[in-house]
Amino acid sequence: MDDCDYIIVGAGSAGSVLAERLSASGKHRVTVLEAGGSDRRFFVNLPLGYGKLFYDPNVNWMYQTEPDPGLAGNRDHWPRGKILGGSSSINAMVWIRGNKADYQAWGAENPGWGWEECLAAYRAIEDTEAGGDAFRGKGGPLFISENRKGLHWLVGDYIKACAQAGLPYNRDFNGAEQEGAGTYQMTIKGARRNSTARAFLRPAMRRKNLSVLTRAQVTRVIFEGKRAVGVEYLKDGKRQELRAKAEVILAGGAINSPQILQLSGVGPAALLAEHRIPIVMANDNVGANLNDHQGINYTWRMKVATYNDILRPWWGKLFVGMQYFLTGGGPLAKSINHGGGFFRTRPDLARPNMQLYFQAFSTLLPRAGERPLLTPDPFSGLSIGLSNCNPTSRGSIRIKSRDPFEAPQIIANAFSTQEDVAEMLAAVKFLRHIVAQPAFAQHVAEELRPGPAVQSDADLIADFRARSGTVYHPSCTARMGRDAAGSVVDARCRVHGVQGLRVIDASAFPSLIAGNTNAPSILMGWKGAEMVLADAR
Repeated sequence: MDDCDYIIVGAGSAGSVLAERLSASGKHRVTVLEAGGSDRRFFVNLPLGYGKLFYDPNVNWMYQTEPDPGLAGNRDHWPRGKILGGSSSINAMVWIRGNKADYQAWGAENPGWGWEECLAAYRAIEDTEAGGDAFRGKGGPLFISENRKGLHWLVGDYIKACAQAGLPYNRDFNGAEQEGAGTYQMTIKGARRNSTARAFLRPAMRRKNLSVLTRAQVTRVIFEGKRAVGVEYLKDGKRQELRAKAEVILAGGAINSPQILQLSGVGPAALLAEHRIPIVMANDNVGANLNDHQGINYTWRMKVATYNDILRPWWGKLFVGMQYFLTGGGPLAKSINHGGGFFRTRPDLARPNMQLYFQAFSTLLPRAGERPLLTPDPFSGLSIGLSNCNPTSRGSIRIKSRDPFEAPQIIANAFSTQEDVAEMLAAVKFLRHIVAQPAFAQHVAEELRPGPAVQSDADLIADFRARSGTVYHPSCTARMGRDAAGSVVDARCRVHGVQGLRVIDASAFPSLIAGNTNAPSILMGWKGAEMVLADAR
């Protein structure tokens, strides 16, 4: 293959945006290397179809953590997108930017990443269904559904119950305030998933100066001295090399990017020496600072019909299938999370520290090979989940060997601080408080998980340790900061201590955002591309 100007490793949430923006002028030759394949799959495009992708190795890296003491010794399943669009092709499609304070903290250490700069970028990215205003964008490349039509009627009573519990209605979690209860906006367009592959990459693939190679797994970055000059990759069983005249950009995400850095000789010196990898740049922060949201579902048997009643039986599947194909509506056209919210576990907190997820069906009974969203429990069930917004626990990503095809060691370290345990304990109590309110309690037959027998603090803690897990937001493993003493990349996403190499994805977050991470990952690609282009002038 001919050399190019920019190599982008990964066609995911950030990588697809990078590819579109770096190739837009036609001046630069850009090559994207994606380890996965095409996103043109039925269950990728069907919004509720992502349950079928949860354990599908054809589109999913299928990572597992090490046994975690904080999760009662359990291993946690970490699905990550191995496909055009990356995790934006297999996620739950919730569009949350995070809290203003998150970006104020980012900008305090990293010029260009403050609230005003990031708000301007979000407004440029968005094509919000409700229209633009001081906080929201209109006319951008990414359509955002307001998700207000065709919701299950119990969403309304959930929002009323939240208000009765002291959590008022919030029309837009991405607007002036984050706190409150309401419905989630979605990356869904025309009853189909609106991934970054669909919104950014595929339109850009019509350009002659952009090449996208699928099933091409990068095994290492090639250095000449301290300068990154290309990558080695495997495609069709053959090891090949590609050279970059300008820069190599890692956009593989919070697991793959630090893994590639370590395999390439950028990482903790002791780890690299252990695996006999020549050191290009020693930096203990590569793979460190892993931060992720932990979540749990509470589940109830209901007196009224939920989506279980229509999605479970064969005739119901037939009905919702016809509804989707004939009208583009019905439960198949939406995510599992119709509603949610953000709340504080203590009134003295300056901002929300917990997130809610309302799901008008339940999936307690396992189903081999999938998350059974399309075949829920055989009773009228309903779940409400929650996750922590700003956990203080930290984990790590470390290679296990020199073999680039061996999954790295993932140490999640969930609930390893007393702060995280205390706020989750307060949160599950508040969740029960919401459900006990008159607007919602009238519909509840019984609590199934964890069940009414679980009441004491010790039992509640034991329960959430045993049943909690990732909500799929790993971040910060190549974090942005001033120098290599506390970070991996600088404020322009350049890897400390080397030249010609950047990391632009969720691994470069300076800190974890309070909310779902797809939106800030797209932001990374958008602003990162601006910086690459500005530095090339």
